[in-house]
Amino acid sequence: MLRWSVLVLSSLSMLAAGLSGGASAQALFGSPPPNASSGDKAPKTDKSPPAAAPEIKPTEPAPVAPVLPGSPTAVVKPFYEHVGLELDPSQRKNFIDPAKTVLDKSDALRVSGQGECLDPNMALDNVDYDKLAIDRSLRTIEAVNGDEAKVVVAFVVEGHQHRLEWKLKKVGGAWKVSDLLSVTGEWALSQYQCE
Repeated sequence: MLRWSVLVLSSLSMLAAGLSGGASAQALFGSPPPNASSGDKAPKTDKSPPAAAPEIKPTEPAPVAPVLPGSPTAVVKPFYEHVGLELDPSQRKNFIDPAKTVLDKSDALRVSGQGECLDPNMALDNVDYDKLAIDRSLRTIEAVNGDEAKVVVAFVVEGHQHRLEWKLKKVGGAWKVSDLLSVTGEWALSQYQCE
């Protein structure tokens, strides 16, 4: 008897849901086939002219804003014009800790003959250098908050999007790189242990 009551109640609730919640049933089972409305057996003919396809225009990238001398972007831009510049000891003047310490330890490891610690294409998210692709797709966004700044760099190489974030601090009136993070590769220069 109990089983019968449960069966009747569940059938009634399903029937009530079907009657009151046609949209929810439609969501579960999909939309009905065309011309499946009750009582309408004859196919409908559409006598309106076909709608014209909307014109699709290719989107053009936003114009690139000029880089202001002395800005955080001006400090970051050379790393995309010269491959491996971040590993050049003569460029260490553009870095502060923690990035500077990691780069100095990488130099010491290389000089000792024990090998390389860092990829020479770190600014390129460790991908092979394709100057044409990078020049075409490179975009930067700069955000300054007092003596700290972030420059987000995005580019596309071989169909893959890359995004890096450069962290900078103002020291003695000049912007210095404190860290480099890959948003796409999920790594940070400051996390490397070059020992």
